[in-house]
Amino acid sequence: MEYVYAALVLHELKQKVTQAKVKGILEAAGATVDESRIKALVAALKEVDINEALKTTVMSAAPVAAPAAGADKAAPAEAKEEKKEEPEEDTDLGLSALFG
Repeated sequence: MEYVYAALVLHELKQKVTQAKVKGILEAAGATVDESRIKALVAALKEVDINEALKTTVMSAAPVAAPAAGADKAAPAEAKEEKKEEPEEDTDLGLSALFG
């Protein structure tokens, strides 16, 4: 993920995303650099309009990020009531319950 962040920093600064610049950012941050990952990222981003990708991502994530007004006031009491109504599960099964 740090490779993508480095590319986004360069993009925000209106710099061309190059292997040398991505490597410089990662090294300055103290990350271990994998040259092949940098090369793959830079090659993949040549075909991407980063501004358009950011707009699409922000627009699709916006409804999830904003809770309904007043929802935080009623939620704790409702959550407590729901937990009381749920039947208790047998927790003695441990991980074996996951595998049949």
